[in-house]
Amino acid sequence: MITDLNRRDFLRASLAGVGGIACSPLFRNAGVSEHTHTNDGRVILFQGDSITDSGRNRGIREANVAAALGTGYPLLVAASALRSSPDYAYQFLNRGVSGDKVPDLRARWSVDTIALKPDVVSVLVGVNDFWHKRLNGYTGTVADYEAQYVDLLTTTRQALPSARLVVLEPFVLRHGVVDATWFPEFDERRTAAARAASRAGATFIPLQDAFTSASAHAGPGHWTIDGVHPTPAGHELIAERWSTVMGMPFQYNKQ
Repeated sequence: MITDLNRRDFLRASLAGVGGIACSPLFRNAGVSEHTHTNDGRVILFQGDSITDSGRNRGIREANVAAALGTGYPLLVAASALRSSPDYAYQFLNRGVSGDKVPDLRARWSVDTIALKPDVVSVLVGVNDFWHKRLNGYTGTVADYEAQYVDLLTTTRQALPSARLVVLEPFVLRHGVVDATWFPEFDERRTAAARAASRAGATFIPLQDAFTSASAHAGPGHWTIDGVHPTPAGHELIAERWSTVMGMPFQYNKQ
């Protein structure tokens, strides 16, 4: 049950993130080409791993198409913005790929990010950089993660000097696959992500404290399926944090 995350605060968070999703003309700009910039429009690109991917249809390349945005926080952010700020002609794209680590992002970055010329590049990556050490024999260290992340963000800044870079903090909850053996290294990687954002002049959006606090009220299973992948409530929490930090309408200055 949600108790001290009281009903008023919970409703406020839900409305901020979803923006009346059930009754809104959400996709009035659906079908806009991913390369088209309107006079007042902005291209917002979501990048990352499965948390961002969220089952998106990778065969659809156009902006503002629900299936192409997936079922997670990118769809929720887009829905809220397209409803509340229709005059801004936002174009939302999702290029998250399940299983990706920072090196995987780097391998496809020129096509899946730079070529799209986004005005906002939002990245959530890091859990696989640790998890794959446990499952798949990946050997990347915390130092590797930070250096590779800084390189990725710096390359992006050089190629897209006017774009706003956004780094979302990787997060987990002690639930499902996540146990005590994940720590302290996973916490070190969260700190590394914050340092990478600072070094690249990117906006940093903390998420771990939000999930930890929410979990204290409703339990970790309410917010994540397995300690890593968010439930609908967890995706809404990410969307609310993202929209709060970015502002409505979104601010495009670098900081």
